[in-house]
Amino acid sequence: MSGYPELAISTTLYGLGIVAQTVAAQRADKKPGTGLGLLARLAKDRLYLLGFAGQVGGFGFAFLARASLPLYLVQAGSSCAVGLATAFGLLVLKWRVRPVEMAVLAVMATGLVLLAAASEPSVAQDIPVTPGLVLLGLPLLVVVVATRALQGSNAVAVSVLAGIAFAVVAIISRSVADEPVLDLLRNPLAWLMIVAALVGQSCLATALQRGTATSSVASMDATTVVLTSVIGLSLLGDRITPGWEWAVGLGITLVVFGVLALGVPVRGTAPVPEAAG
Repeated sequence: MSGYPELAISTTLYGLGIVAQTVAAQRADKKPGTGLGLLARLAKDRLYLLGFAGQVGGFGFAFLARASLPLYLVQAGSSCAVGLATAFGLLVLKWRVRPVEMAVLAVMATGLVLLAAASEPSVAQDIPVTPGLVLLGLPLLVVVVATRALQGSNAVAVSVLAGIAFAVVAIISRSVADEPVLDLLRNPLAWLMIVAALVGQSCLATALQRGTATSSVASMDATTVVLTSVIGLSLLGDRITPGWEWAVGLGITLVVFGVLALGVPVRGTAPVPEAAG
């Protein structure tokens, strides 16, 4: 497959997973009890588990898409899942969405179309194991230390750290996604990718405890999109169709703007839960 079908499936699964988790969380909030009690109820909710399965499936198909598609496109597609979820909630679940939010969704869609038009499929350059473990492991160590140092700080700072961790996940997966499964199990970078995913989830959970889901996810996604786009183009061999460089710059700008705009909480609109990968 070219990578585009996998990306479309990934974005769709992420979006549907967000919707399912949102509905389940809102339904659970109508009962007394929060915190661990809420999580315990959600763990028994089939709809919430279905949403979680959608998130896992979205990550899996995004991993496959990275085998041939540039990071700037795959990460933008994952970020646009929030917009897809909002559109689905509006059309099917009758969520209240302001006209300005509809305009933001159109902006994000335009950015994604520009990135898709400008992208040129390619296999990424392999990351040498030892330098990769050092250069990608150090940022994770910094993230862990900084997260502890920022205890009591605002959620946005911790969300940025989560974005850095998930950027490491995307960068490694772009390099190893074309390898056979048995080779992946023997590749230390693949295990570092799993560690990075766990660190990212931990940082995101911390951010969600201190702030709103929308602002936390927006800060995280914007960080991941920018970092992976720069690294992919400069170091991993991501390609742009000649003459379309302007479309990549504009597309990334529109997607990041849209993610941040949707991340501003507004009273009376449906909340957006976390989506990572």
